[in-house]
Amino acid sequence: MTGPRYTKLVDSLPATVPFVGPEQQERARGAPFAARLGANENVFGPSPKAIAAMQAATGDIWMYGDPTSHDLRAALAVHHGVGMENIVVGEGIDGLLGYLVRLMIGPGDAVVTSDGAYPTFNYHVAGFGGVLHKVPYNDDREDPFALFTKAKDVGAKLVYLANPDNPMGTWHEGPALARALDDLPDGCLLVLDEAYVEFAPEGTAPSIAIDDPRVIRMRTFSKAYGMAGARVGYAMAAAELVQSFDKIRNHFGMNRVAQIGAPVALQDAQWLAKTCADVAAARDRISEIASGNGLLALPSATNFVAVECGLDGAFARRVLAALVEQGVFVRMPFVAPQDRCIRISCGPKADMELLEKTLPKALQIARG
Repeated sequence: MTGPRYTKLVDSLPATVPFVGPEQQERARGAPFAARLGANENVFGPSPKAIAAMQAATGDIWMYGDPTSHDLRAALAVHHGVGMENIVVGEGIDGLLGYLVRLMIGPGDAVVTSDGAYPTFNYHVAGFGGVLHKVPYNDDREDPFALFTKAKDVGAKLVYLANPDNPMGTWHEGPALARALDDLPDGCLLVLDEAYVEFAPEGTAPSIAIDDPRVIRMRTFSKAYGMAGARVGYAMAAAELVQSFDKIRNHFGMNRVAQIGAPVALQDAQWLAKTCADVAAARDRISEIASGNGLLALPSATNFVAVECGLDGAFARRVLAALVEQGVFVRMPFVAPQDRCIRISCGPKADMELLEKTLPKALQIARG
């Protein structure tokens, strides 16, 4: 009896996933986490108005979602001052990255990213046979000049850059990124991941014409809008590229209830402002706790803070393990020298108090 006949590409890939979820870690440790500060979820939650809209919609869950996400795209078009033809909605940025790579990348095609940047993008590239070329961070920030230079050297079809960045929380000013586009080689598409941009200082998002064929911008409702579990992401780009997604995307992939809640969340500017203020206060609190323990918190434009643990990656991993053992879920960058840090998501007062209590013991354990 024979088994399934996988493609040569799939046979060549390792059995791996970009992230091990906190639920799996809880099962492995035999206890739930007391503070969930590792997945960059918005613990402050979505707009109560959006929750109410989604609750009201659950009775109609027997229906498929609108395969065009018309109402959500219409709301996004008004919000951003672009045409509906410039917006595609998908199952989070992760889903849209997978569709984009499927559209653009075949076996052997070159793709450029930063070494240590968001690994799900790399996962999709490898899954479609692309060849990843990586450049190092520069002063804990992704380096547009180095990325675009490498893209020119290898003939890349895609370049990935997150602004603000995950996992470091650093960012570039929008005008600087817009100027850097002049160095992007012909025939290369910049994948600009702006998942955290609502948390960032004004002017972080570059001013780029929506019909500029060199750029596709990725946004999400998972972060500032507090709807990570709803899986709603969207991309903005020239109409021709957006239309190309229809060739390969899952047209019934969107959750109907999420499609109804997202426009309501988008319109609740007051709740978004409150959430961003709560996140900013939590960032300051994480920095204070880090400083009180002799550690350095990197400036952040996201809903997490990268905290230097003072030594190397091995030491930071011991700190992380000791926090996890005490019920505090955090993550860390996985490439040196950024792996000298742990990455702590923002949370409410109770989570910050638990972090303040557990971090000194974690450092003591890590130091042996």
